[in-house]
Parts: sequence; structure tokens; C-alpha cells
Amino acid sequence: MELTKEPVTIAIVGAGLRGREYARLAEKSGRGRVVAVAEPDPARRSAFQRAYGMERSSVFADWADLAAAPRIADVVIVATQDRQHADPAVRLAGLGYHLLLEKPMAPTEADARRIVDAVEAAGVIGAVCHVLRYTSYTRAVKALIDEGRLGELINVQHLEPVGWWHQAHSFVRGNWRNSAESGPMLLTKSCHDLDWLAYLLGGTPTAVASFGGLAHFHPGSKPAGAAARCLDCAVESTCPYSAKRLYLNCLEDDDLAAWPLPAVTPFRDRDAVLAALREGPYGRCVYDCDNDVVDNQVVAMQYASGLTATFTMTAFTPMQRRQTRLFGSHGSVEGDGRLLRVTDFRTGATETIDTGSPDESGHDGGDAGLVDALLAAVADGDPARLSSTMAASLASHRVVWAAERARLTGTVVTL
Repeated sequence: MELTKEPVTIAIVGAGLRGREYARLAEKSGRGRVVAVAEPDPARRSAFQRAYGMERSSVFADWADLAAAPRIADVVIVATQDRQHADPAVRLAGLGYHLLLEKPMAPTEADARRIVDAVEAAGVIGAVCHVLRYTSYTRAVKALIDEGRLGELINVQHLEPVGWWHQAHSFVRGNWRNSAESGPMLLTKSCHDLDWLAYLLGGTPTAVASFGGLAHFHPGSKPAGAAARCLDCAVESTCPYSAKRLYLNCLEDDDLAAWPLPAVTPFRDRDAVLAALREGPYGRCVYDCDNDVVDNQVVAMQYASGLTATFTMTAFTPMQRRQTRLFGSHGSVEGDGRLLRVTDFRTGATETIDTGSPDESGHDGGDAGLVDALLAAVADGDPARLSSTMAASLASHRVVWAAERARLTGTVVTL
């Protein structure tokens, strides 16, 4: 495999939130340099060009234009919408670009397989943005398992608390609300979690069952007197999902102004927010949208070793870190995404481990950890610097698709 010298050069396909963040982290590291962008939105495209001082010849309106040009970078990061992943990933890998692909890989197993085959045929480094693998918390949990402190793992419980307003923003009003336009909730949101479990447990299950559905965010739950838009609604002030409350509050909070506000309007301005809520999708009543993805789901898994595990995704929580319990023959762990409470059955003692650090950024440092691993892998010509491969991501995605089949058919699906 051809080695590259520092800095690793990067082309971004899709200059939305995730593409911008990976570009920022690559440049911040000092070991990556963003040299090209492909983005259909002219405002985002121009902002990217200015931010990174790009030549006009390195700025493209479409990924196909990038693919038609001479190879311009070592790595391409594909951060388009989910259904626009497969074609650029396959084509650009075939042109010799190392590939980092935003999750999920693709909405279908056939397209995901195409990506894996393209990466393997081209002999390039390829990985999916499973950022949860790259946090200090994950390293600590995996060390507890691998060092044998828990003995034989018997059972695992894992919870993704999506958050009531996050569900309303992204999965009721937003881009991931409709499975035909993006994919099922388990794929677009929780493929992170099923991949994380595969990483910790050393493999995927042999059988899967699943239950869940759209319990609340549908017309049957609409309160009396509610209107089609929050700005016109007589009961808006008492609704937990008020768009007016959520997005106007973003104006006063720097973190919320960074996300989710930009999805609604590029302007941090009250009039701009109200105009967007009057006309745009984020001002709609959560009980009157075209959403169909689930707001709660449980997945039960059986492994070849006899280990059992459950995963729960629910909208009806604060927006928190994931929570996990691991039960072994010699000890147990309760984790909240930062703290680990480890009980040793031989002594009865419980130890609390704080895995956090004050300088962690997106996804508790996972975003930066992933980018650092990618740059090291490409610079050293060593794919093992990344904790995953495209084939490993396909394996964990197959658990997602199996769980969806199980949920929709009411059966146990064997893998």
C-alpha cells in the first residue's frame, strides 16, 4: 500500500454538519489538510472554500465532478445524506481514494456490500464513522472485559436515551423522520450502538428478536386544540415538543446555537427563527408530520457463547449519554457514558472509574479520536490504526437489518 507523507490531504463530499466537523478536526490536529470539497449548496460550498483557502479548481458542486477530475487528495470523507453514500463511496474508492464514510453505510445490505467490495478491490483503507469506538469510555469498558475482570460475560443491557426534543428535531420533523427517505431508526440512529456492542463483545449475535413502534408521535396523540404549526397553536405553551420554545431557546445558548439551530436557519436571529418555523419543516406539529420511524424499540440478542444482550432505544428521556450494564461471572459494571461502577464479586467491593477528560469534544472525544486514527492509518499505511473495517461495519449493519425484519414480522431471525 502506498504511504503518504504528512499532512494527509482530504476531500470532503457533503459540507453539512458532520463534514464540517471532520474537516475542522483534521485541520486542528495539524496532520490533515482539507484541499477539496464537493457540495451542491452554493452557500456551504463558498464558506468551505473561504475557510480552507481552496483554489476554485478544487471546489465542486457534485461528487461526480470530483470523481471526473484528477485525484486531488489522499482521503475522501463522504458525509452526504444516507441514501447518497453508496455511489460516491464506490466510485471514489475505485479511483484510489482512502475512504471515511459517515454512518450508516447505506440503507440496504446490497449497497453496503458494494462499498465493501469496492474498498477491498481497490486496496484502500476504508472505515465507517463509528465514533463511539474511539472514546476513552469505550477503551475503559473494553479493557475491563479483555482483562477478565468480569469473568465470563453472561448478559448485557444497553440503553440509548435519544432525548425527547432530539427525537422531535431529527426523527419527527427532521431529515431522518421517514424510513423511505433515509432508513429505519435502528439504522440511522442506533447502528452506532449495535456496532459498539459488536466491538465490545467481539462479534455479532446468532439470533435476533425485536419489538417496538411509533407509540406517540402520530395524529392519534394530538391534543385537542392543537394546530398544524406551533406558531398557530393554542396549546403550544404546554406542549413538551414546542418548536417555538426549543428553537428560540437556542438563541441564548452557544451549544444549541451550534446544533440544532443551523438545521432550522443559518441565522442566529429571532426573526429568522420565527420565519423558518412559519414556513419550514421544523415548525410543524409533532403529531402532524410525515414521520414513520419508531420512537421506541427493543432488540434481544443471543450469541454463540450463550451470552444474551438487550438494546433499548427510546425517545422519552433527557438527551443523555448511553447507559450500559454488563453482568459477568466474576463481576458487574454499570456505566453512564463517563463513569463506570465496577463491582468485584470476590471482594464485594465497588470501584468507580471516571473515564472522562475536560477537553473532550463531539461524541465525548469520539469524533477527534476517529479522525486521529484515520490520519494515522493513512500516513503510516496501516489500516490497523483504525479499530474497524468496512467488512466489520457490514457485519454490525446486518444485525440492524435482521432486527428490523424481526420487528416487522414478529419472528426470531437467525444470522
